[in-house]
Amino acid sequence: MLFVDFMASRSLLVVDADPAVHAFVAGFLQRQDREIQTVFDGGEALERLRTAPCDLLLAGQGRNGFNGLNLLRRARAIRPATKVILAGEAGPAPVLEAIRERAWSYFHKPLPENPLADMVQQALDSPSRTWGEDIRLLSARPEWVALDIRCKLEAADRATQFLKEIHADLPVGVREDAAAAFRELLLNAIEHGAKSDARKRGRASFIRTSRSLIVHVADPGAGFSFDFLPHAAVSNPADAPIRHVEIRAEHGQRPGGFGILMARNMVDELIYNERGNAVLFVKYLK
Repeated sequence: MLFVDFMASRSLLVVDADPAVHAFVAGFLQRQDREIQTVFDGGEALERLRTAPCDLLLAGQGRNGFNGLNLLRRARAIRPATKVILAGEAGPAPVLEAIRERAWSYFHKPLPENPLADMVQQALDSPSRTWGEDIRLLSARPEWVALDIRCKLEAADRATQFLKEIHADLPVGVREDAAAAFRELLLNAIEHGAKSDARKRGRASFIRTSRSLIVHVADPGAGFSFDFLPHAAVSNPADAPIRHVEIRAEHGQRPGGFGILMARNMVDELIYNERGNAVLFVKYLK
């Protein structure tokens, strides 16, 4: 068995009917501490899972009518702890089913190299045994999706990828701005609202109208006042544009504090509630 940095080799099983997908994925996912197996058929994938455990399953469209969702459901009965990243068609329907079935993530084809590589690494690094409950689907109407999210970093990254996929039809710039703003605000909710307590949960809603994408984030905290937010760039006085950096260092906080300011610059409207524990932004579809 290979040992790199004192960690055992991780096993990945790639399932897809297209040989080009196997070659592409293996090219950028191969690492010294990983064992990657590839199969073309869902039935063969299930046999592999019966024979030996697998850390991560990357499931696309297999032969004989097997798609990723079918494989996920049957694989879970054999290896409940195996994480599954689904690869398939663009559109909200398969993404919402993926969330409902507790897939780790979802990517539409053609697969993006860097985002998929990052998500695979996160899935392999996650020590959580309760990850399946990190994201719960509360509303599955494509025009109104609501999620209940555990207050932890990896859940925020996964929820952000789901947002991108649900609204994959949007222009790239609009979609990326909305996703980046959502991630920043969700991280603020996790770090400041929930105090990074993974026992707590927040909520997010993605509302799509004919002219806009509206995103709402609520955290379980007591809220805050914009009159006293010295650790955030949004509160810096005009003559001291990086004062919040000094304040964060004085209090032993990680570098950052640009989340609200960044979000404001990426969306068209951003509004907090009176308590400061819920925020809504609007991105117009021009």
